Amino acid sequence: MTQNKHNAAILGGGSFGTAMASILAANGHSVNLWVRDPETAAAINIDRENSRYLPGAELPEGVTATDSLEEALTHASMVFVAIPSKAFAEVLEQARQWVPDDTLVISCTKGIYAEGFLLMSELLHQYWPHTRIGVLSGPNLAKEVVEQKFTGTVIASPDEQLRQTVQDALSCDYFRVYDNPDIYGVELGGALKNIYAVASGMAAAIGVGENSRSFLITRALAEMSRFAVELGANPMTFLGLSGVGDLIATCTSSLSRNYQVGFQLGEGKSLEEAIAHLGQTAEGINTIKLVADKAAELDVYMPLATALYKVVYHGKPLELVIQNLMSGEYKHDVEFQLGAFSS
Repeated sequence: MTQNKHNAAILGGGSFGTAMASILAANGHSVNLWVRDPETAAAINIDRENSRYLPGAELPEGVTATDSLEEALTHASMVFVAIPSKAFAEVLEQARQWVPDDTLVISCTKGIYAEGFLLMSELLHQYWPHTRIGVLSGPNLAKEVVEQKFTGTVIASPDEQLRQTVQDALSCDYFRVYDNPDIYGVELGGALKNIYAVASGMAAAIGVGENSRSFLITRALAEMSRFAVELGANPMTFLGLSGVGDLIATCTSSLSRNYQVGFQLGEGKSLEEAIAHLGQTAEGINTIKLVADKAAELDVYMPLATALYKVVYHGKPLELVIQNLMSGEYKHDVEFQLGAFSS
């Protein structure tokens, strides 16, 4: 339990935003949960649950839902943004006038903004340059968080005081918050692993073995770190919760939205059918194309992501993913050495 109590705003009433609202309120903070629809806000306040995204999970008393950005943000000293990447910039622009200087702002969105290949923290710097910015990422499936199953997460920012404040605000006996100054690496880990969760779901649907799945996940980690280093991240970040931790959770759990979409695709459904069946945003679908294009532009070797792009967007057979993995060029098992990054 923390000493300092905050007025927190959560922008985005999906499953993860709701889970963060629950933790903050249970820790004694006042929380305004912003949702677009007034009827949804009213239902959350009356029923004390978000029946669409987390049915059956009772919200603590400190959570108030609202469809007004002004109401959500007025007096907020801490803002968590959990908006799908496609709508992220639009909401930032709408909300700008109610966000004071030096507000702590934490992105919870694990995606990439298509225009300019921007991460969410970069959009925050662009739209809210007057704020202090961090990123929250880790193996945090929302349903398990609200069920209070113990887990860890990472708050990343070059701002040490922000990291400490968020650690104090969110930490409790079932949710442990670690810190990392490598905001770019942590954020890329959260965005990139969604691609491989789709691949893992597809592989599960066609019945690959456990050896195969371990192979796929491990080579996915190699691709992720290879790509991230090209963009300026520290490869060692990928050995942490926001890298390998999140990758394992999303590639092995049927609670993962990206895994679910991949599984539907593996069963032969079209992309449209798979997304409709899910009924929520699966960031990995958009990320596949963005990363495949960027990898080609940067000449980064990513056989899994490249093959998955061809399967999902061009109707190539799923076997292409396995073929690319098994017949591509040989690479070292471990490509990065500690000495090269010790500084």
